[in-house]
Formats: sequence, C-alpha cells, structure tokens
Amino acid sequence: MDAIDRELVTLLLADGRATYQELGRAVRLSANTVADRVRRLRSSGVIRGFHADVDLGALGRGLTLLSDVRLREGIDRGEFERQLVEVAHVTSAMRLTGEYDYQLRIVCADPLEFESVIDRLKRDHGVRELHSRLLLHELPLGPHRLLAAALPTAG
Repeated sequence: MDAIDRELVTLLLADGRATYQELGRAVRLSANTVADRVRRLRSSGVIRGFHADVDLGALGRGLTLLSDVRLREGIDRGEFERQLVEVAHVTSAMRLTGEYDYQLRIVCADPLEFESVIDRLKRDHGVRELHSRLLLHELPLGPHRLLAAALPTAG
C-alpha cells in the first residue's frame, strides 16, 4: 500500500460514497486508475465494505452503554457469540482478556429497555455479571489517523 492508496482509504473513510472522479481529482489520478486501485484494495481485504453512519439517537435509541460481561461457568463462548445475533440491542461485542470475558455495546431507548436487555442476557445467554457504563459522547477518532501516521514525513 503506497501513499496514494492510504490517501484513497482516508478519503473513503470520510465519504464512502465519493465517486471515482471525485477521488481522482483529490489524488490527481484518472477515475479509471482510482477505480482499479479501489478494486485492488477491496480484493486484498484492506477495504472490507462501505457503510452508512447512522445516528441511532435519531432513531429513538439515544442511550448507549458499554457493558463488561462475565459468563457463567461452563458457558460455551462460541455458542454465546452465535446467540448474541438474537439480541438486536447489542451492536458490537469484543472478547477480552482480563477480569471480564466480553465488552458489549448496548443501544437502548431508555433505562427500562436496558433493564430488559440485562434480564434477557442473564436468563437466556449465560451472563453471570454485567458492569455497565453510560457512554456520554464518543470522540471521532478513527483508523484514518493510522493512515496519516504511516505517511512518510517531509524533510
């Protein structure tokens, strides 16, 4: 991946709907050359897809919690992970080292809905303990910063 590829990925992170023509103008290449580079980035797995950035608060789900989860003894982790698909309020899950087994991002409309999600996770999915924190706001940090750091410095 060269500097132009890093710049293309950075531009696509900012606007995944940018046209090849727009991208080409930004990196001073033809639209066809940019299309070839983007196809190569996709086929190599650098770019996995293009996604919409949805404001869940605008959809009535303004309460986001980060919950550290400890599973009950004997619960199969693979089965737990497969069953999480059934819990729509869980928008991401990360397996961890340390004191807890997972960290879940749970999105709800209000505390009552969050309570029902907790009850369901404990009752149906083998969760023994949850330690949750309310997400107040998220900083807009992202992978584009790594791409910029990888660029060679002038001088």
